Amino acid sequence: MVNAMTARPAPPDQMRLPLQSDLPEGPDGFVVSDCNRAAVDALADWPNLIGGVMAICGPAGSGKSRLGQIWAERVGAVAFHGGEAALVDPLEIEGRPVLLDRAMDADDETLFHLINLAQAPGGAMLMISRPAPSAWAVTLPDLRSRLDAVISVPVEAPDDAVLAAMLEARFAERGIRPAKDLIPYLLRRIDRSAAAAEAVVERLDALHRPVTRALAREALEGADESDEPFEPGLKA
Repeated sequence: MVNAMTARPAPPDQMRLPLQSDLPEGPDGFVVSDCNRAAVDALADWPNLIGGVMAICGPAGSGKSRLGQIWAERVGAVAFHGGEAALVDPLEIEGRPVLLDRAMDADDETLFHLINLAQAPGGAMLMISRPAPSAWAVTLPDLRSRLDAVISVPVEAPDDAVLAAMLEARFAERGIRPAKDLIPYLLRRIDRSAAAAEAVVERLDALHRPVTRALAREALEGADESDEPFEPGLKA
């Protein structure tokens, strides 16, 4: 047995690094790939001159909220989440762009008024949700027709490029430099979502050992064999 006091240090690719506080934020930290390019292109020059309402839709963990935040920062939009929008004073947002994340959680009356405000000069509203607005269950007939007219742009589940960037960012946040072959290995074995990337990195970090492909295999097999569900998105 190797004495812990005399064990050789891990190779550079496996060593922990100091925690990084300068991870890229905003558009510099957002990876554009085939899974999100349509949404990125749609928002590139919107709402210049056009205004109105647009929706970005896609599965959980696909990066649509992050894309909405980047847009809000660029245009100076007022940002709300779901039911928070009911507390807004319309006079405070009239003539301004609005970001409504978890838009499907807003009540019918609030959505109706926000869509109307988005038509005013200077106004616009970007809605973020999983299903497209045309699929939402609403009771107001006038709202139904407005939602059916909303331009909806899909964001798909992360592809390899985006999921790899998510994993790299989560490792960097924890000061971990993974082995070079680890991320390609994980790409084939975890669900394609931000939650899955965060869960597997947290699991590996908790083991307090050099983060290698062998450790990942052990962690994933342990999660698969456990009687209790582990974190979302792991699959053997």
